[in-house]
Amino acid sequence: MNNIVAPATPLLRRGRGRFIGLFGGSFNPIHLGHISLAQAMLEQCGLDEVWLMVSPQNPLKQQEDLLDDNLRLEMAQKALADVEGVMACDYEFHLPKPSYTWNTLQHLSKDNPDATFLLLIGGDNWAHFERWRHWKDILRCYDVVVYPRDEYPGTIDVPLLDVSSTEIRRRVKAGESINELVPERIIDDVKKNYK
Repeated sequence: MNNIVAPATPLLRRGRGRFIGLFGGSFNPIHLGHISLAQAMLEQCGLDEVWLMVSPQNPLKQQEDLLDDNLRLEMAQKALADVEGVMACDYEFHLPKPSYTWNTLQHLSKDNPDATFLLLIGGDNWAHFERWRHWKDILRCYDVVVYPRDEYPGTIDVPLLDVSSTEIRRRVKAGESINELVPERIIDDVKKNYK
């Protein structure tokens, strides 16, 4: 893979209207790492907005412990209520399943002709990007910015918090504190939904 787009360069194909970064994931649950990353992308890529695309089904992941779609969306929206420029989106809930990024991008572009979309993905996903449906079309039509994830590098230097949704779910089940991992306003919701 050599088509990684570095942020804040002339390579970004910004069109007219809003410049929106799409940050997809299950957000099972959303946590401070997600929010910090979205804010860093917003600033470093010169975006007008970042949309957290809450995914109902990822074709490449097993979904045994996936909380109900609407509960994940509600927690994400509540967590982002006072985060300027970042919003949780249920757009993929209304598309055919499973959710393929190419389909989502095509529908979004059609429904939002005044916007230019940029795909934000982790280095772990980039390492296997050729497995994505229509990956060549995605690279042909949209810019992709990669953030570091685990041992996988990215093209943007962002502060990553050592937190994962998996660890949060484990802590809730074990009765351990999650206070430093999720926004205060959703702590009780996370405990209730993942106990």
